[in-house]
Amino acid sequence: MQYIELCELYDSLEKTSKRLEKTYHIANFLKKTTNEDIPVIILLIQGRLFPVWDSRELGVADKLIIKAISKATGKDSEQINDLWREIGDLGNVAEKITKKKSQATLFSKKLDVKKVFTNLQKLASLEGQGTVDQKVGLIAELLTSAEPLEARYIVRTTLNDLRVGVGDGSIRDAIVWSAFDFKYDKNGIAWEDEKTERVEYNRINLIVENAYNLLNDFSEVAILSRKGEKKLVNVELKIGKPIKVMLAQKAPDIKEAFETVGKPAQFEFKMDGFRIQIHKKDDFVQIFTRNLEDVTLQFPEVSEYVKKVKAKSFILDAEAVGFDPKTKKYLPFQKISQRVKRKYDIEKVALEFPVEVNVFDIIFLEGKNLINEPFEERRKLLEKIVPVLDKKIVPARKFVTDSEETAKKFYEDSLSSGNEGLMAKKMDAPYKPG
Repeated sequence: MQYIELCELYDSLEKTSKRLEKTYHIANFLKKTTNEDIPVIILLIQGRLFPVWDSRELGVADKLIIKAISKATGKDSEQINDLWREIGDLGNVAEKITKKKSQATLFSKKLDVKKVFTNLQKLASLEGQGTVDQKVGLIAELLTSAEPLEARYIVRTTLNDLRVGVGDGSIRDAIVWSAFDFKYDKNGIAWEDEKTERVEYNRINLIVENAYNLLNDFSEVAILSRKGEKKLVNVELKIGKPIKVMLAQKAPDIKEAFETVGKPAQFEFKMDGFRIQIHKKDDFVQIFTRNLEDVTLQFPEVSEYVKKVKAKSFILDAEAVGFDPKTKKYLPFQKISQRVKRKYDIEKVALEFPVEVNVFDIIFLEGKNLINEPFEERRKLLEKIVPVLDKKIVPARKFVTDSEETAKKFYEDSLSSGNEGLMAKKMDAPYKPG
């Protein structure tokens, strides 16, 4: 696919603030996109070069873009800077300068989507001496061949600032509109029998949403949607690809918590740590935050603790809680939050701010998807495989009761231990990602 076609889609999206109209444009575009191009196109529509759970970054700043524009167009960097101050968007600057290029580059080729995608992805892998020049070269190569509209979006994509206003909901709906037999226009679904069709539409939409919550990859969802509903329903979890975590709602007191989750209920300490999702297959371990950020390198000790779990492959849901290495008392999240973004002196910081992994759920075990298993059964499996290694890795402390009085005492114990409160869990509940 020619890159200019995608840029024309971007331009259409940028020109409207209406969500349904954006969905309409994306749906039409997906209809003409091949399965081969879908993975690249879906990412680029989101303004991304890597999936949400991939932590690689391009490492490109404004100054580097200015150098690339200068190299591609022959325009002086100071002139580009002046224009940037006037316009306020380097993408629009690149577009304007490209329109005024006095001489077209001889033998320049039309850009295709894969060429743009490949060049920009390479930026993330460049390190060491000469990196700046290499990055400038890769971007300038694209800008040299770019039409003005293409130049605008090459620069914006590189700076992770696409400015087309597309959210996950629009992409999800566009997949449903384009892959299933719904008639639509710029105002949304064109219902013939709204009452009947809306029920079916909501059902399909929920299936697509659930598939995305498990895969965290709209390109996979789009391809599976083309193969039919059954493929979406039967998506498989994959080690190394995080799913959206299940979230909780707040209750003002124990009584209302019981009313929500039923009796008996399992109660656990609500600890002041940070959520982690742990993936393991044989010796491969990956750790993700609740926002799907890969923090495996920042927590080397957690990888070692996880290897003590008595299973070869699994996905665990847990809370990493910091503690004082001298007093062994738990610390508030703020004390250990600096570890999440740390890239240097990791081993040293791990000794200063160690964490204990409190495992409270299991989603996948030895090839089996457990999300539809009752919570009570998932907890039993968890307790069989997770060892009790104090200040390293432990099953989350629990208490099962149908007594408000007993639950209140457990709540007071949690607060006196420096925790935030209690989690109340429904015994027969499935795991609901997202």
